[in-house]
Amino acid sequence: MAVATLISLLLIFSFVFTTALPEVKAQEKKDEPYVGVNIGTDVSNLLPPAKLVSFLQQQKVTHIRIYDSDPEILKALSKTKIRVIISVPNNQILGIGSSNTTAANWINKNVAAFYPDTLITAVAVGDEVLTTVPTLSSMLMPAIEALYSALVASNLHNQIKISTPHAANIILDPFPPSQAYFNQTLSPVILQLLKFLSRTNSPLMMNMYPYYVYMQNKGVVPLDNSLFKPLTPSKEMVDPNTLLHYTNVLDAMIDSAYSSMKNLNISDVFVLVTETGWPSKGDSKEPYATIDNSDTYNSNLIKHILDRSGSPLHPEFTSSVYIYELFNEDLRSNPVSEANWGLFYANSTPVYLLHVSGRGEFLANDTTNQTYCVAMEGADGKTLQTALDWACGPGKANCSEIQPGQTCYSPNNVKNHASYAFDSYYEKSGRSAGSCDFKGVAMITTTDPSHGVCVFPGSKIISNRTNEVVNSTNATSGIETSRFSGDSLGVFWGLIIGAIFCLFIL
Repeated sequence: MAVATLISLLLIFSFVFTTALPEVKAQEKKDEPYVGVNIGTDVSNLLPPAKLVSFLQQQKVTHIRIYDSDPEILKALSKTKIRVIISVPNNQILGIGSSNTTAANWINKNVAAFYPDTLITAVAVGDEVLTTVPTLSSMLMPAIEALYSALVASNLHNQIKISTPHAANIILDPFPPSQAYFNQTLSPVILQLLKFLSRTNSPLMMNMYPYYVYMQNKGVVPLDNSLFKPLTPSKEMVDPNTLLHYTNVLDAMIDSAYSSMKNLNISDVFVLVTETGWPSKGDSKEPYATIDNSDTYNSNLIKHILDRSGSPLHPEFTSSVYIYELFNEDLRSNPVSEANWGLFYANSTPVYLLHVSGRGEFLANDTTNQTYCVAMEGADGKTLQTALDWACGPGKANCSEIQPGQTCYSPNNVKNHASYAFDSYYEKSGRSAGSCDFKGVAMITTTDPSHGVCVFPGSKIISNRTNEVVNSTNATSGIETSRFSGDSLGVFWGLIIGAIFCLFIL
């Protein structure tokens, strides 16, 4: 009787421990969703590997995907906490799929030689092979199986996954998600792949772009829905078969993949979004490729993933994503948008500033609170003057400091005065996306334009906001510590002591 009672009390102890200490339980969860970035190399003056890795660390980027297995980048990543997906280029699939020796040599050269010092998490075999190089379709699975066998031989198969990224158009009739299915002409290869992924606990890699969904379905798919903007219930997309509400296009695309897998009786493979993003610039045929939309999409994407809200079909699991891409690949050919998917220019200055304050897990040093709006170098003087007049007039910028005799009057030229007025308007607008444009003659910079006794508006606000953030952080930290130690621990130990007392009575 005493033993049974003791066991019961131990069960109570276990229950109390896990419920009274939810923070500990949460910290022990594995496979938390993350946001990573793709790094393309069609970039003039790409940062050398050591500086690239330093930049990634500065930005607190923890996951990257590269489109090859560049040994210099892999060396530079050694002893860092940055996790990397490396890739087998499409033109190497035939050789690897035809020879187990070639596959083994590839793993030895590109994986075993660097792991575990370099945290390689997966090998992406090719990119969108089934739709862009269909002649290689028959060799895709032999290549994947050969590489996996080589990982097994190196005893790395439990640490490093193998999969292959697909274009979203392998899924037909994607909305409503419950009716989605894989292109039947591709089903034989896809089914083999899914069985392999299920067996090896590896992800289905998907490249998913709500931008293209919107461009192909204008008038049907709302722009706000594509950009993760808040919607009224009447504007949410509803799956008539499940009655699930979709507030954004990406979730619908992810769930269409799950439904397509279910149609092939596969239900234990998770989706990893290996590419997603929104271009910041396009030609006349791509009017929605703008800095404002790109900023909005990527900022809201990051918040959505790190909020761990899952998708309507699988709210218990949030897919991780890789933003396409880190840098603008300026060497890419037309259309214009092809060269303008990056978060940063090649010189590591931001194309725009993501609105992700407080999301310390990703791009914590994105300088959101250290940006300024200034006149663009080489801008036309007449256009600058017009923009300056608007900023100081209808724009209601504070232009008192650029009046004669004031601290920012010198140097007395339109570029200097316009920069001050632009920054004043930008700060007054809360640094919102689109508030630093002025018909293309303004730009965002992370370099403080203040000079001499002239202090730009952004500098004043930064000083105040820094103090407020520090104070707010300290106050919040103190409250949470007090709440945890005073309430949770008190209840916890009270229940334990009570349980022990009951044991002695019994």
